[in-house]
Amino acid sequence: MGKSLAEKKVLVEEIQGFLEDAHLTFVIDYKGLTVAEISDLRNRLRPVGASCKIAKNTLMHKAVEGDENWQPMQSLLKDSSAFLIAGEDVASAVKAYKDFRKATKKTELRGGVMEGQALDSAQVEALGDLPTKDQLYGQIAGALNAVTAKIAIGINEVPGSLARALQAVSEKEAA
Repeated sequence: MGKSLAEKKVLVEEIQGFLEDAHLTFVIDYKGLTVAEISDLRNRLRPVGASCKIAKNTLMHKAVEGDENWQPMQSLLKDSSAFLIAGEDVASAVKAYKDFRKATKKTELRGGVMEGQALDSAQVEALGDLPTKDQLYGQIAGALNAVTAKIAIGINEVPGSLARALQAVSEKEAA
């Protein structure tokens, strides 16, 4: 037996809640995946702040209707769709999906939507090649550390070079 209208409205509101905090949502064809494999995908996404939502295309259509940021997703709604909703760390979410797809070889990435722009599958996969948030923090910390080290070396060098200059002057006067 199908879901009642009230249950469908609750599901649409739940989907809208997920989309409010999302930076990227991409659509995959999950046909052929077992429940265990879908659970594995969800387990891979959870640590990076992403989730996998399986909903009927009509419910997703209702959820994005009237929302300009997610409107382009309607072109991706066909066949059996699973929606991978990524928070701030978009690159990690895409990498987690790519690792899953490499392991199962059963899903197809249709495309996605980010900041109101439709992305094809190649563009979504390119996001996975970007450094993760933690990697970027590490690069920034390394750059800041290098700058402070150079400043410290420069400050240390001033008294040493002054002392060498004074010694050279005193040796010149003594000669």
